Formats: sequence, C-alpha cells, structure tokens
Amino acid sequence: MLDSLAHETRLDVFRLLVKAGETGLAAGEIAEHLAVSPPTLSFHLKELKNAGILQVRRDGRRLVYRADYEAMGSLLAFLTDECCVGVTITGACVPTPQGASA
Repeated sequence: MLDSLAHETRLDVFRLLVKAGETGLAAGEIAEHLAVSPPTLSFHLKELKNAGILQVRRDGRRLVYRADYEAMGSLLAFLTDECCVGVTITGACVPTPQGASA
C-alpha cells in the first residue's frame, strides 16, 4: 500500500477520493480535478486498486472509485501499532487522534 502511495499522482488521487467520501468519483471527474490524461489516470487507478486501497463500482457506463476506508484504517493501525514502545523520555511520543484534546 505504501509503495502505491509513494507516487505523487497516486497520492493526489487517493487524497481526492478520501475528500469525496463514500460516494466516490468517476474516473472522468478525477481526471478533470487533477488534470491527468485518461490513460495515465487509468494506470494509476489500477495500481491503487491492486494495492487494495481503492474500491470501484460500475454506475451505468462509468466506473466510480472510492477510497477503501477499512484498508486505510488497517494501514494506519499498522503504522502506529508500536508507537512509543520503549520510549522513556516524557513527551517524546504523544500521539492523539485528530480533534482530541491533549
């Protein structure tokens, strides 16, 4: 998953789809928002889908993409699983969820 997000265009696509929410966006809408050619976008969407962080559904003739929030949550959990393990310095690692008061 991290490898697929390491490319600037794929990261931009993923961020856009996270902002779009559960309804997602059609490929044409993504291309328009990001000024990416359809063949280039198709390649990047395939890479993100194969990495397991996008879901796609058919809506008539359009393919609609959305971020896979469950996969994103699993990735974040993996990355923070051992956060602060072994830290003995006070205040060196104090992760707080966004919006929570410290």
